[in-house]
Amino acid sequence: MRKRFTLLAAALVAVATLSPAAPANAAAPQAQRTITWAPCEEEPSAECGTLTVPIDWSKPDGPTVDIAVARRKATDPDARIGSLVINPGGPGGSGVEAVYGAPGSYTEDLQRRFDIVGFDPRGVGRSHPVICSASVYNQMPHTVMKSQADFEAWDAFTKRLHQDCRERTGPLYDHVDSVDVARDMDALRAALGEEKLTYYGISYGTLIGQMYAELFPDRVRALGLDSNMDHSLDVVGFMTTEALAVEDAFDQFVGWCDQEPSCVLHGQDVRAIWKSLREKAKRGELVYPSTGTKMTELQLIYNAALGNEGPDWWTLSQTINWLNGGPEPDWVPPLPGRGPVEGDVAELPTTILCQDYNLRVRNYAEYAALMAISGKLAPDTRYHPYPVDDLPICMNYPTTNKPHKLRYTGDAPLLLGNSLHDPATPWIWSANAARQLGPKAVLLTYEGWGHRIYGKDKCQTDIFDEYLISLKVPPHGTRCAVGTPEEESLLKRKAGTPAWPTDRLSWAG
Repeated sequence: MRKRFTLLAAALVAVATLSPAAPANAAAPQAQRTITWAPCEEEPSAECGTLTVPIDWSKPDGPTVDIAVARRKATDPDARIGSLVINPGGPGGSGVEAVYGAPGSYTEDLQRRFDIVGFDPRGVGRSHPVICSASVYNQMPHTVMKSQADFEAWDAFTKRLHQDCRERTGPLYDHVDSVDVARDMDALRAALGEEKLTYYGISYGTLIGQMYAELFPDRVRALGLDSNMDHSLDVVGFMTTEALAVEDAFDQFVGWCDQEPSCVLHGQDVRAIWKSLREKAKRGELVYPSTGTKMTELQLIYNAALGNEGPDWWTLSQTINWLNGGPEPDWVPPLPGRGPVEGDVAELPTTILCQDYNLRVRNYAEYAALMAISGKLAPDTRYHPYPVDDLPICMNYPTTNKPHKLRYTGDAPLLLGNSLHDPATPWIWSANAARQLGPKAVLLTYEGWGHRIYGKDKCQTDIFDEYLISLKVPPHGTRCAVGTPEEESLLKRKAGTPAWPTDRLSWAG
């Protein structure tokens, strides 16, 4: 890992030379914003409502959007502290659905002390999602570009795409960045009757929390930020640290297969098998057995990222073996990555990422240089599929929340956490975010694997609970030891749920 970060430093120096609208309603004054609660239609054991906020916060009396909100009341009213607002990440994750699943995601103690409240951020799910015409969306070129002609095809396509999506979505299309969402969250805090905010965000949800800390430092009670984004990154830093992260996670998987007899690839050269599959995919010869669909190299690499997020090394090893001619896995993961959508419209939450990060490149030469550097840093996985899939969509679209180093001036302590081997949000992102936020921010390191550390082992779960409940942070430099990933994966399989994330999976055919 140290060698790869040395390569990254050199890479950063090298690349430094690269060169119809929604109906409008009058916004209610802040003091009048309230939520009318009723049992959720989809989950009657939870309550649902909406919060009306301005589309453009610089024009508080202008057009508005309704934000979908859900809550589960504290199970012990006498012990209740207040509301805990949560966000599951994405961009594009539903906080409403996170509340539906809260009993399986948060400890009984946390549920006893807080109303668990979630919301679908503007542009997502039930909160006026960003939508595009399926007929335009389905013309999307292949993500991985091979030439200047491919770059020009994407350049032309994104101009059509963004024009269409803006017409379909209305004025909200240009107001979905995490600063806008943080302002919505402060309106939610006020509507809940809370003097200060208690918040737990995961992955992309940490960026919402970070923006809130900057904008409203004196309204923070507690921010628990799990598996952090680093908003100071430019496109080079974003792409290269993500490549390092997925390669490191793949290294951990290979090490497990080498040592663990239950891995179906135990005793074989896993890297050689993986390389052979990548080469077959590049030649157009790799077939996804369950559908007979040709599988791209990008779709293959997605498996390395998704299989390490849990992690679910058991399923990842079975999937690789299956693609290499072995038997079908216990659970067959759908073909990952973007694909054509059915119906009239397609949702495009990637626009949120585009507004928060400047992922644009000027030409194919810059793009190729980024991909070459990623390939050197990640010899097995080559690149991280998430930013590679998202980068072209950000062409011809403005970054409104300019990347910057965080600044926090509040007195409340902040708790950040990350695993050492996270394939999605690298540990270094949380370390950078904590350093930028200053001495009030404490970084908790889980010496294990996967994405999201709350709920993985007792050590870090107890620390997050104690912080959110009692505002006590651990000493700087606190680390939690690990359980075994195969035990984690086995527990999830016994519960009947796949251990892979599903927001990047799509059925083929």
